[in-house]
Amino acid sequence: MADQYVQTPVGTEPPTLPVLRWEEPPEGPVLVLLDQRRLPVEESTLVCTDVPALVDAIQTLAVRGAPLLGIAGAYGVALAALRGYDVEEAAELLAEARPTAVNLAYGVRRAAEAHRAAVKNGAGPEGAASATLAAARELHRQDAEASRRMAAHGLALLDELLPGGSHRILTHCNTGALVSGGEGTAFAVALEAHRAGSLRRLWVDETRPLLQGARLTAYEAARNGMAYTLLTDNAAGSLFAAGEVDAVLIGADRIAADGSVANKVGSYPLAVLAKYHHVPFIVVAPRTTIDPDTPDGASIEVEQRAAYEVTELTAPHAVGVGPEAGTWLPVAPLGTQAYNPAFDVTPPELVTAIVTELGVVSPVTGDEVAKLCARSRQVTIG
Repeated sequence: MADQYVQTPVGTEPPTLPVLRWEEPPEGPVLVLLDQRRLPVEESTLVCTDVPALVDAIQTLAVRGAPLLGIAGAYGVALAALRGYDVEEAAELLAEARPTAVNLAYGVRRAAEAHRAAVKNGAGPEGAASATLAAARELHRQDAEASRRMAAHGLALLDELLPGGSHRILTHCNTGALVSGGEGTAFAVALEAHRAGSLRRLWVDETRPLLQGARLTAYEAARNGMAYTLLTDNAAGSLFAAGEVDAVLIGADRIAADGSVANKVGSYPLAVLAKYHHVPFIVVAPRTTIDPDTPDGASIEVEQRAAYEVTELTAPHAVGVGPEAGTWLPVAPLGTQAYNPAFDVTPPELVTAIVTELGVVSPVTGDEVAKLCARSRQVTIG
C-alpha cells in the first residue's frame, strides 16, 4: 500500500530535502518517499509498504532520477526481504519498472546479491534481510559521497574551461537532491558554483512534457537562493544565439560503453546546439550510470511513455490546485497519436566531458570510458 501522506506547506522547508528514508514503525518497515508529483505546490510523503506500491511510485514518477532509483530499488528489495515476500520476484519487478535507467537495475541487483550471499552463508530469513538492508544503506551512503565528489570535480572542470568564473549554465530536466542520495549530479555542480560565487545564472529548461525543470529544478534553485531563469525547451536555441550560455550541464540515465549518453528527451538537441555554438556540453553522473554491457547508443532501450502525457496537461496533484487536482486537461483532439520517448541518446562526439565521482572522462571515447571503469574496480569510496 502507498496511501499515507504527510503534507508540509511550501515556504516552511527543512534545511535538506527529505527525499527518501527508511522507517520501522511497530506495524513493520516502510520506505517513505517525497512525492515528486506534488511539487512544487506541496511537500507530501508517500509511504510504501510493499514492492508493488514502490513499482507504481517509480512508474508514475513519484520517485525518479537515475541515482535515486538505484537507492529506491535496493531498499525495495530490503522491504520485500524484511516483510517476508519473495525476494527474487520483487527484484525482477523492480528492475523492470523503468528499463532505461541502469542505476535502478544496479541497485536492485546489489541488494539481491547481498541477500543471496547471506542465505548461501547460512543466514536465516532475519539475518538475510538485515544483510539486504545493510547493502541498501551502504549504496545510499556511497551515492551521497559520490554526489559531493562529482560537484567538486565538475566545478574544477568549469573553472578550467571557463576561467574567470561568472558561469552561465543551462541545464535540462532535474538533477538535484531529488534524484540523489546527496545534492545531485549536474545540479550539484551548479550549486557548488553558486556557493563559490561563480554562478552568474542557471538557465532551467522547462522540460516538456512533464515539466521536471519547471516543477523540480526551479523549486530546488529557489530553495538554495540561486540566480535562475526558466525557459521553454524551444527557447534554448535563441539563448545560444544570443551568447548567453557558457556551458550545458545534464545528468544521465545510462551511459553506454562507447560514451553515448541517454538522458531526458531534449538533451540531444541541446548537444547539437552546444556543438554549433562552441559551448561545452558536460554530462555529470556517477560511475554506476555507465553500463559496460551496453556497447553503444543504438543498444540503449529507450522507454516509451503514454500518449496522454503529451495530448493532455495535468492539474497538480496537490489538493485544491487547478480546476480539479490530479485531473488531465486535453490540449489535442481526442484520439491524437503522440510520440513520447522518455529519453534521447547523445553520441559521444557531441559530449565534451563526463564527470563522475572518480574524475573526468575527456575526450569521451570508448577507450577512455573503459579506463574509468577499470579504475572503478580498484577504488572503494570511503
